[in-house]
Amino acid sequence: MSAKQTEPVTVISLRELNLGTSEPQSRESKTFTVEEAVETIGFGRFHIALFLIMGSTGVAEAMEIMLIAVVSPVIRCEWQLENWQVALVTTMVFFGYMVFSILFGLLADRYGRWKILFISFLWGAYFSLLTSFSPSYIWFVFLRTMVGCGVSGHSQGLIIKTEFLPTKYRGYMLPLSQVFWLAGSLLIIGLASVVVPTIGWRWLIRIASIPGIILIMAFKFIPESARFNVSTGNTPAALATLERIAKMNRSVMPEGKLVEPILEKRGRFADLLDAKYLRTTLQIWVIWLGISFAYYGVILASAELLERDLVCGSRSESEVAVTVGVLEESQSPCYCHMFAPSDYRTMIISTIGEIALNPLNILGINFLGRRLSLSITMGCTALFFLLLNICTSSAGLIGFLFMLRALVAANFNTIYIYTAEVYPTMMRALGMGTSGSLCRIGAMVAPFISQVLMSASFLGALCLFSSVCVVCAISAFTLPIETKGRALQQIK
Repeated sequence: MSAKQTEPVTVISLRELNLGTSEPQSRESKTFTVEEAVETIGFGRFHIALFLIMGSTGVAEAMEIMLIAVVSPVIRCEWQLENWQVALVTTMVFFGYMVFSILFGLLADRYGRWKILFISFLWGAYFSLLTSFSPSYIWFVFLRTMVGCGVSGHSQGLIIKTEFLPTKYRGYMLPLSQVFWLAGSLLIIGLASVVVPTIGWRWLIRIASIPGIILIMAFKFIPESARFNVSTGNTPAALATLERIAKMNRSVMPEGKLVEPILEKRGRFADLLDAKYLRTTLQIWVIWLGISFAYYGVILASAELLERDLVCGSRSESEVAVTVGVLEESQSPCYCHMFAPSDYRTMIISTIGEIALNPLNILGINFLGRRLSLSITMGCTALFFLLLNICTSSAGLIGFLFMLRALVAANFNTIYIYTAEVYPTMMRALGMGTSGSLCRIGAMVAPFISQVLMSASFLGALCLFSSVCVVCAISAFTLPIETKGRALQQIK
């Protein structure tokens, strides 16, 4: 009997012994992913530096894109251009952006985000400087098209930020990037008001290329995306990057070994149209196209509204006759109109509107979610387009335009974040690239509505802009995936 009583004790002792000896083995076999490492390291000094450097890409991009708006009156006078020739410059810039946005997206998913971002800045700065030496209108159009090609790669800066930021900070930090776009827009307008009347538009272009050149030198402080490195099998480089971030943030790495599946097939266009992402991709494309159409429509329509007083009806025939008479007497045969100080002030006021709703936009993104927040701001954009038809004072018109700029900027903030979050690492850059490409189609169409249709039928142009925004609002509300609080996916 006593022997039988001792058997259970012996068995228990052996189990305890086995449990004790297996514990070190389980520690050695621990693994972690890049997502887990990013979340464990948390937010710190590295991310602040990342935000400042990668966010500043928006300064350079805004200056290059908005440059055409402030230079157009000058080149119209210098080369005696017609309206369609001035519009062609903007169209060709966005055409170059559209074509190379897809190409850079494919290359970034295959060869790295950092490399493509670096190449795009070199490309953009080089051709921007060459533009200042344009001997003719044809050369100017060609060189600005090349600048548009280079600028299309700047979106890789947003992807790098997205892939390094912890989940709970993405909804706060990424919308703040709008501050850099605003800074670039205000900077180029301010510079134009001083430089163009004194030393000319060519020097304005040369000065505008300086931020891009400075950023090229600052890129050495930013590493390649750790998510991209592990997707290509370069785990040591990814681990070294994560350890460097942990050291800068004075944080710790998770225990164990970095393990992540190697992605053999990356950056394939067919993946965007895979059954899992087909509906999401098509709806995102519709939203990107509509947002861009509305954004550049507002910018171009602002000049038309303020210049022609289209809101409360055209000026009387006598006023038009007097104006034409003055023009014939005082201006060159090309009837060019140089920007006055009041024009620059109006541009600055409306541009500041782009950051007006940023706090509310951040709250909406983080508490309502990406889909509902975008749906609400798109619906409000549609409403304010229709409100432009109300006959109001100049201050009232500027107020409507101010709100429209704020809403279209909020739309861009949200769709940028959503697109970067919804696609996995293997095709994230391509997803952003194709979306950015379709975005430029909207930008290419907008001038014909704002500058041609609006002159013929003011209400018809507003209804068209509003209708597109309504379609985008419905598309945003019915998106199949919500990315709020969702970890970035590595594979499909």
